[in-house]
Amino acid sequence: MVSQSLNQVWLAGKKEIILDKKVCAIIGVGGFIIATALAAYAKIYLPFTPVPITLQTLFVLLSGAVLGKKLGGISQLGYLTLGAVGLPVFTGAGGIGYFFGPTGGYLIGFLLASWVIGKMLEEEKRFPWVILSFLTGTVIIYSLGMVHLSVVMRIGIGKAFALGVAPFIPGGLLKIIFAGLLYNKYKARFKAIFK
Repeated sequence: MVSQSLNQVWLAGKKEIILDKKVCAIIGVGGFIIATALAAYAKIYLPFTPVPITLQTLFVLLSGAVLGKKLGGISQLGYLTLGAVGLPVFTGAGGIGYFFGPTGGYLIGFLLASWVIGKMLEEEKRFPWVILSFLTGTVIIYSLGMVHLSVVMRIGIGKAFALGVAPFIPGGLLKIIFAGLLYNKYKARFKAIFK
């Protein structure tokens, strides 16, 4: 019966009809796969680095927070799998070889960061902790990206930091704050839908 598969939840004075949790999980994972892929196309190339500025990390941060460690990790694994099989989801390209290019470390960092953020937000959800979890996820992405960039380009870690981390810190901080404010505002709704 349809009424048995639907849950009614009252949030912020509005009546929300939320589908079965499994359906919500599928929609959430699929949504973050698509969002991460589309965010790769919102890119700015800098002349001095092979690493473009994208909006992807915004959705990586939110995937772990909104969906939790398991589903957030699955969403990023799904994104990486689509790219590995050749779909053009990695800043307009695809294929397994992309993992061995200059930005491969960042991609692997997406999966780990989403899981860690979800883990950190399992119990504690106050705003300062949310920001710390997003900062931790960003550091994971940047660290794996920097080390991988150093190996692939055969440059020192300092040069890899200058090319692959330093130019992205201001934008990364803005994404952390924006994602934190967004998550903090709607965390009760996210919990009701996905957890």
